[in-house]
Amino acid sequence: MEKLPAQMTVVAISKPGGPEVLVPETRAVPQPGPEEILIKVHAAGVNRPDVSQRSGSYPPPPGASDLPGLEVAGEVVAVGSNARKHRIGDKVMSLVAGGGYAQYCIAQDAQAMAVPSTLSIMEAGALPETLMTVWHNVFERGGLKSGETLLIHGGSSGIGTMAIQLAKAMGSKVIVTVGAQDKADACLKLGADRAVNYKAEDFVAEVKAATSGAGADVILDMVGGSYVERNYDAAAIDGRIVQIAFLGGPKATVNFTKLMVKRLTHTGSTLRPRSNADKAAMVAAIEAKVMPFLREGRIKPLMDSTFPLEKAVDAHRRMETSEHIGKIVLSV
Repeated sequence: MEKLPAQMTVVAISKPGGPEVLVPETRAVPQPGPEEILIKVHAAGVNRPDVSQRSGSYPPPPGASDLPGLEVAGEVVAVGSNARKHRIGDKVMSLVAGGGYAQYCIAQDAQAMAVPSTLSIMEAGALPETLMTVWHNVFERGGLKSGETLLIHGGSSGIGTMAIQLAKAMGSKVIVTVGAQDKADACLKLGADRAVNYKAEDFVAEVKAATSGAGADVILDMVGGSYVERNYDAAAIDGRIVQIAFLGGPKATVNFTKLMVKRLTHTGSTLRPRSNADKAAMVAAIEAKVMPFLREGRIKPLMDSTFPLEKAVDAHRRMETSEHIGKIVLSV
């Protein structure tokens, strides 16, 4: 086993603000607790919640690292006394409650997954957060079944591009909304059946047209705002709308009669504050149901760009342009 350094380079949030508040710092290398492992980070995914945390609107949960970064991939270099799943030297990818923008990061042993040989370490760093978000919201909360139609808003995002692939692998029809032609092309290439440009087309009318008037069985929405009422219009009878963000604002004026007439379910969730037991259960389900697709190479994250850890500022700037297609990853 290699001797661990006492210090490491991290990227911290100096104060709430724009990308420029992300600054490299030197910190002590953390020690894993009994149920934890220490990962030498090779890749750290960049996600919207990191941007929210940086701007001051998404504080880390109690006990979590104050550093941004919710998913990492790398090598296990230390294990806690009760960690049984992973060993030193294993290549793993994991959801983390924070701390990913660093050379070393603590993860829960039960939440880490072996990296399949079909994925590069950069791709592995782009997976855990999106995979768990999509699995839990589309399949566990939304109950998407083979033969049903899924509508994804923000189809070209990291979450969207993963949701397209997983839903298609599970035998569903997929419609996405995007704001540009290159994004539409990327989604169609991944297997989406229809890409609607929300700037030029009405997604409610297009979803109805693509489903012979029936509507979407499950809607994955990160927009909120004016989309809430339109989602009710676009949903099928017994449709399920799952809210995972409110990029368009958390308030809306809605005629709720459709909720009753169509027997709709409107639910939502956020991953970070969930208990370790909840997250471990999601990981176990993913290992059983999704890992085979990853091992066969049928699903892999769509990569937008990679930045070195010390250029996290540029990675955040890239995300804030919303021009990216797929995942942005930090190389450590």
